[in-house]
Amino acid sequence: MELAYYSDYAVRLVNTEQPERGTDSLTSVEAVRELFGPAQQSARRATDSDVTRLRTVRSRLRAVFEAADAGDEVLAVDLLNALMMEFPVSPQISGHEHRDDGGTSRSGGAESGRGRPDWHMHIADHAANATAGYAATACMGLAFHLTDLGVDRLGLCQARPCRNVYLDTSTNRSRRYCSDRCATRANVAAYRARKRLESERSARTGRTAETTQDSTPATDR
Repeated sequence: MELAYYSDYAVRLVNTEQPERGTDSLTSVEAVRELFGPAQQSARRATDSDVTRLRTVRSRLRAVFEAADAGDEVLAVDLLNALMMEFPVSPQISGHEHRDDGGTSRSGGAESGRGRPDWHMHIADHAANATAGYAATACMGLAFHLTDLGVDRLGLCQARPCRNVYLDTSTNRSRRYCSDRCATRANVAAYRARKRLESERSARTGRTAETTQDSTPATDR
């Protein structure tokens, strides 16, 4: 599994809160465990304390995205580096699958005696608590994404009041919204705004023509 894959951990955590809407889904131990997904050792260690701790990490990660969205690359990197210093990772080489003689990856343990391990980098889970494990994974994944694709690939949804964060993986760096739903909503709002402006301009033009006609001297008519 490539380490950049873990960048989605950061997105999932930050998007548990929508500040401009006043909503927050990170309110329980169950919510913490859901962030990890299935079969995660750290998730089983989650306690009530991790709700508060992860909320703090969430605010700091959002600040990274906000700095990137504002074009302040140095600040974004500094904020992320500070998090990685506080939540270090333990990378290790792992091989969950094996390759057959043709190089195709397939499931199966080493005891089968066939093929060779499909080696890849993996983040080892030796954290003291659920927050430390999640934060280390999220920050390292985000760091790999940032250095591989660029700081400008970290974005904030432009469809207010959403402001969810996202990772832009488009080929032309054109993404502006966190989802198709927000993109559609923003396009509809923009269309309605244009139609309203056109209507107002037409109304003003009509009033101007009427005023001009009324002010023309009778001898000139």
